[in-house]
Amino acid sequence: MSAGASVLFDAPGPRARIRNHIFSALVAAAIIAAGYYLFRVFEDKGQFEAAKWTPFLEQEVWTTYLLPGLRGTIIAAVLSIVFAMVLGMIFGILRLSEHRSVRIVAGTVVEFARAIPVLILMIFLFALFSEYNVFRSDDLALAAVVTALTIYNGSVIAEIVRAGIRSLPRGQTEAALAVGMRKNQLMRLILLPQAITAMLPALISQMVVALKDTALGYQITYVEIVRSGQQLGASESNTIPALVVVALVMIALNSTLTYVATAVERRLRSGKRAKGGGAVLAADSIITDAAPGMDLEKR
Repeated sequence: MSAGASVLFDAPGPRARIRNHIFSALVAAAIIAAGYYLFRVFEDKGQFEAAKWTPFLEQEVWTTYLLPGLRGTIIAAVLSIVFAMVLGMIFGILRLSEHRSVRIVAGTVVEFARAIPVLILMIFLFALFSEYNVFRSDDLALAAVVTALTIYNGSVIAEIVRAGIRSLPRGQTEAALAVGMRKNQLMRLILLPQAITAMLPALISQMVVALKDTALGYQITYVEIVRSGQQLGASESNTIPALVVVALVMIALNSTLTYVATAVERRLRSGKRAKGGGAVLAADSIITDAAPGMDLEKR
């Protein structure tokens, strides 16, 4: 095996490479055929007529339908992501508590929240808030969407946080406790900063999920971009073009969120690599001064 070959799987031989190329060509041909079929169906139904697409060149269409829907999507996504991050951090740390009762209660809440479908939770919360007048009538739908997304995504983020913290080397915890750090200092200063960097790819994916799930709010009359697109399609008799434009807007939103979050992740990782050497030397000197007899190789 060559030095550059992967140790996770055997490198394909000549026959396997030919077979892979054939399968790839067949899949590409099937995708092209399906795309052409859809194109012909839409063309036969008149979905590519200019009259169905020219409304998107009018300012009134955007200010009346798409921009208010886009604003609703962004507001719900931002609020739910922020609250879910806070809730997830709290319950992720509680699941690592030394007290068994705290771990059991936090674990039960997290597993229960993960098991409920988001749409059912939105409908239930909307009915609950309406029944007991928890929020103003204008804010009922937004409150139900944000609360449901916060509960579900917060429970998922809690598991991400727990897994991220537990993935760190145990020697760091032992060394910090040996120099007299309290457990809240250990979590705040050592474990969480490293765990967040390791968790960022999973957190980015969950942010995108939260952004996409705001579209479920149309079921409880929340004004977001999918609902606005349906209203626009009904008004202009161009439902398919309206949903295509909505899909493009959502793709652009998700791509922007992914790009920004990935850039932040890359910046954090590069910053940690730049500071890594000095931080390790400083930590070694502190621990050595505090406990000169400790075997540092165990870290």
